[in-house]
Amino acid sequence: MAGFRALAEQVRNPRLAAAQRRTALRKCLERFAPYGHRATWHHLCTRAGIATQDREPDPERLVAALAELEEARALWLSYEAEFAARRRREKHDGIRQPDATADWHRRTWGGRDIVSCASPQRHPTARLAVVLRSMIVAMESGRPRRDCPVCGGTRFAWRPEPAGRPADRTALGPVCAGCGVVAPASVLTSEALTAAARSGDARVYSAA
Repeated sequence: MAGFRALAEQVRNPRLAAAQRRTALRKCLERFAPYGHRATWHHLCTRAGIATQDREPDPERLVAALAELEEARALWLSYEAEFAARRRREKHDGIRQPDATADWHRRTWGGRDIVSCASPQRHPTARLAVVLRSMIVAMESGRPRRDCPVCGGTRFAWRPEPAGRPADRTALGPVCAGCGVVAPASVLTSEALTAAARSGDARVYSAA
């Protein structure tokens, strides 16, 4: 199975047909998809000006989408390396109990659903790297906040588990009405979480 870098080379390969290059970009998301596969694909297509169902998109637009994905991946890999080094130091010093950041990092290891979105069509509009950096800073600060760590919005609704079927646990929780991300509960104050749980506005987490 080809890795991310090999697939990225295929996306950039001018000798391949546009459809093949599109397929390679989609496969890149099996290795790294910060919003989850579908939401990350929708985000990249929207920003690059690609129709999500276009089977033969402009190769230059595919390369632009790849560049944004690679920028975010480089940021995340750097953070993962720093985090792993810090955990080794903490274990060496006898600090074994993981904190909220460690739990979040464990669930997002590998670069999938780092910033979960409640709907594939509702996600932040900023570049992926900007959004990831905002979430990393918020998690690392250890200070709960009343506003969304991504867009600064202050209205949340708790996305319930769909009746009759199990839901993706990463997509449950306080959903920001502004950008559609599911904020980690540990990053919000108890007041913000209580307000989210009381909210019954389904429009907060429905597709725009």
